[in-house]
Amino acid sequence: MPKSSLQPAYFDHVYAASADPWSFESSAYERAKYSATLAALPRAHYDRAFEVGCSIGVLTAQLARRCGQLLAVDVAEAALALARKRCMALLQVDVQCMQVPDVLPAGDFDLIVISEVGYYWSPDDLKRALDWMFSAVRSGGHLVLVHWTPVVADYPLSGDEVHEMAAERASAHRFHHRSGQRDAHYRIDVFEAR
Repeated sequence: MPKSSLQPAYFDHVYAASADPWSFESSAYERAKYSATLAALPRAHYDRAFEVGCSIGVLTAQLARRCGQLLAVDVAEAALALARKRCMALLQVDVQCMQVPDVLPAGDFDLIVISEVGYYWSPDDLKRALDWMFSAVRSGGHLVLVHWTPVVADYPLSGDEVHEMAAERASAHRFHHRSGQRDAHYRIDVFEAR
């Protein structure tokens, strides 16, 4: 497993080989995971949300129905072009190129969703990202983590390591674990700001 965060060039290479390399549009696994993610959200509506790692925007378009404003970011321009096209009619969605945690948006959020992204970061970068996310969620708001749990040799961390690190840091930021669930291949954890 690499020790440093995966860089944008890694994802540029992946998207050059396939416009939908993880089958977000067609996979039954992804459909079920998106449905479970949306069902795990404690509130029906969020005024301002942030999605880290939106890829081609499949989850983004579904999240948008529950958000007054949704900032969706990724590092791969090829993926972002498809996300922008998919969300073109959703005026509440702003799709941007942003490399978290090196670049972070201004302001705070009612909801931050980090789905299938945390294991691309080194432990230090994940800590930086989590600390910022915990500080950027408004009181009563939610941080939602969703990750594939089998180990992938290319990734610095496993999904379980990402969620365990979030759980360890949550209490120091006055968050409590609102809910969690585990599927055969992924887990979802929801943290709530006190």
